[in-house]
Amino acid sequence: MALLDVTDLSVTLQTHRGPARAVRNVSFSLERGETLGLVGESGCGKSITALSLMGLLPESAKVSGSIRFDGQELTTRTDGQMCRIRGDRIGMIFQEPMTALNPVHSIGRQVGEPLRLHRGLSRAQARTEAVALLDRVGIPDAARRIDAYPHQFSGGQRQRVTIAMALACGPDLLIADEPTTALDVTIQKQILELISELVAERGMALMLISHDLGVIAQNVTRTLVMYGGAVVESGPTVSVFRNRMHPYTRGLFAARPGLSTPRGQRLVTIAGTVPELADLPSGCTFAGRCQLTVPECRVAPPAPVEIEPGHVARCIRLDAVPAQAIDGVAA
Repeated sequence: MALLDVTDLSVTLQTHRGPARAVRNVSFSLERGETLGLVGESGCGKSITALSLMGLLPESAKVSGSIRFDGQELTTRTDGQMCRIRGDRIGMIFQEPMTALNPVHSIGRQVGEPLRLHRGLSRAQARTEAVALLDRVGIPDAARRIDAYPHQFSGGQRQRVTIAMALACGPDLLIADEPTTALDVTIQKQILELISELVAERGMALMLISHDLGVIAQNVTRTLVMYGGAVVESGPTVSVFRNRMHPYTRGLFAARPGLSTPRGQRLVTIAGTVPELADLPSGCTFAGRCQLTVPECRVAPPAPVEIEPGHVARCIRLDAVPAQAIDGVAA
């Protein structure tokens, strides 16, 4: 039995323009010790998918489908029941540490809180464990700085504090939502290496969310490419990156600047803009922006087509993809 099994997950949000399907029939599974990446542009549904797993969606959101975690159905759990799972068996590193941390509480209190709530530790015991956790994630002189406040730390150090909070109770699943946003390249590398070390050390499953293809390539074994709330391509990371078949996946790769890109040369972009959630087409979510769009693309969501074992793409025009350049990339 998989640790996490998501089947036909759909999330509808209430907006000023009416209902909007932010996540559309997403399915995937995650085994213990496995690493999974979610990649795509901003607004494609990555974070909403993660928040669905945590039970942190707005009250007005409507969820359908199934989320089974270690055999338990999470979509029917009350908020009180989810509180016993969040921070204990499922930990999450949020995108922006300055908003994830409470500015009026010391970091020691915040790191120790899940230990007191879920493990029943006393204040003194939680403080001792918090020092050990902060030391493990690389906070210098943790015993002295445990009573400091978030604003007294650098951006990279605040992210390390949020990692310590997420790992406090030794979760079975760690969700990292853009954990290196706004960090410089050196600190980004350190944070990603730290997460990888801790995941391997504790045997956790990891879901890493990023728009950075390089980060995904180096840190996960399986990848889901999302667009418009739907998974358009998925499979082993090596296969998806080597044999990228969906036009959107190809567009993402074409838009990456390379070391060999001549100075002054305009970067390749994907034509058009990401549609509003309330305006998503009823068929393929990429229809309209894709150079291969035909009327049939707008009729119904495309069925998955297997490229290699475990590697599938959802596109009815795959037979035409190798025949031309897609968004500036030769097939």
